[in-house]
Amino acid sequence: MTISEQLRADAATLALALEADFVGTEHLFLAWLETASGPGADAMRSAGLTPDAFRTLLASGKQRRRSSGPVASPGELSSQGQRVMELALELATAEGRSEPDLDDIMLAMIREPRGALARAMSEFQLKPSKLRALIRPGSTEADRPEAPERPKREPAGSTEPAAEVVERPAREPREPREPKAKPKPKPREPEPSTETRPPARPRRDAETDDIPFARAPERPRLTPPPKPPRVEPSAPASQRVFGPMSILLLAIPLAIWLAQRGGDPVAIFAMACIAILPLAGLMGTATEHLADRTGPTLGGLLNATFGNAAELIIALIALRAGYVDLVKASITGSILGNLLLILGLALLVGGSRRSMLSFSRTNASMGAAMLALAVAGLAFPALFQAVHPGAALGIELHLSELVAVVLAVTYGFSLLFSLRTHKALFGGHHGGLDGPAWGVGKAILILAAATVGVAGMSELLVGEVGAVTASLGLSETFLGLILIPIIGNAAEHATAITVARKGQTDLALQIALGSSTQVALLVAPILVFAGAAFGVAGMNLVFTSFEVVALGLAVLVTSLVTLDGESNWFEGIQLLALYAMIGAAAWFI
Repeated sequence: MTISEQLRADAATLALALEADFVGTEHLFLAWLETASGPGADAMRSAGLTPDAFRTLLASGKQRRRSSGPVASPGELSSQGQRVMELALELATAEGRSEPDLDDIMLAMIREPRGALARAMSEFQLKPSKLRALIRPGSTEADRPEAPERPKREPAGSTEPAAEVVERPAREPREPREPKAKPKPKPREPEPSTETRPPARPRRDAETDDIPFARAPERPRLTPPPKPPRVEPSAPASQRVFGPMSILLLAIPLAIWLAQRGGDPVAIFAMACIAILPLAGLMGTATEHLADRTGPTLGGLLNATFGNAAELIIALIALRAGYVDLVKASITGSILGNLLLILGLALLVGGSRRSMLSFSRTNASMGAAMLALAVAGLAFPALFQAVHPGAALGIELHLSELVAVVLAVTYGFSLLFSLRTHKALFGGHHGGLDGPAWGVGKAILILAAATVGVAGMSELLVGEVGAVTASLGLSETFLGLILIPIIGNAAEHATAITVARKGQTDLALQIALGSSTQVALLVAPILVFAGAAFGVAGMNLVFTSFEVVALGLAVLVTSLVTLDGESNWFEGIQLLALYAMIGAAAWFI
């Protein structure tokens, strides 16, 4: 798929998510803004024109409807969008390329900005001429396609070919006296022969901001902020396997040394927790690179499957050690952490940079519906036990196993929906990689090593749970509800907050809601079946009343915050406040 085809596909996805009647230039620009990089994109973002800000501008205006004809399909461009793509192809052809790149498409869009794009550039005080000089400094190819077009537009009543129309001003200054029938054209044409061209072009260029002569003086002012030299060196550094958090890997040998020397249990527990943080991050990074190599469908399945792998490993080891209450609390704690802590921090950080955050209402409503189903599945066994306290021994386990099967099957259908039948609803927002993807072998090797490391550190962590709860006076419920989910999901938390800070609120919302849904529909059933395989009694889906009520409140508040498709930093504070109250209550359990 070429760059222009990919941009059109992304624009179609955005138009569908924004419930627009057709794919217009504004959707092409939004897709460009989400994927492009370089001085032009940096200038827009520094001026405040981020994807999120442009979505807000689109939401504040009225979506245009076609005056005639059927509503465009998601893959169909409007007539203005088609003109933009044709002009971009002309710009690429003028430079000897067969396909336009992102710069060509942007130059075509800002040649004659209209509609939402024109409003955005006016509101954020962005001049097309300055952007053009930034996107392609020192190049006049962006203006050349106009030369062949002008002779075709200007023959007003003349039947001469274009070449003669250009030469005609030089011949006709001598003939104004002969035919007095044409007095008006002749005063105009004698002067243009030598001087009309320069004034005429600025007049036209004032409308399109296409001023070739003004480009030379403006270039020194615009080029000095050389953002590429500062940004580009940091990009390769982000490709390294070990980033800034790699220093935390020193906790691995320290935890092992303390365990072998019989050190303080609290210190061993703390070192194991710290060591799991970078290992979980490596697992997530390796999964993303592997997913990039395997294609969108299989890659999405890998990301969905390994999204909570670190937390699942900790829970399986704790379950094998017999800490049933801790494992069950970690299920509800992970859902609460994703819904309240991650989403709250994402809205707070994202809202601190802009007054209003907007995101897809369609995705938010689907996420809320899936969460309601998940909470219902987790609440039914507890409800059954409350209504029938004298039920035969083992009924709760069998009911939990049946509910686990239903939840797992529902999760399978959700993957089919999001990765196959309706992937256009979810494909418009993705984090992407900072640079070239790792090879498959390298990604698998790092994933395997990080998994082994998480398993080893989890053994040390779980081995000291009893001593930690006794020495610090903490309950297994508090550890499972608050501490374990934060450790297992730390990498995912950091990703959601980072993308929210960049203005990608949709992606942050997908991370928070998707991870919560995965825990309820996949991780919980796996732990129920693992408990039966390990022969651990009591591993079912019968949660305490406190946990069920906390889950219900979290889903309700999250739905109220997200269903309108808009949010702000104060709603993030509200989610964090609810999480703090739940944590305070868990402290005293």
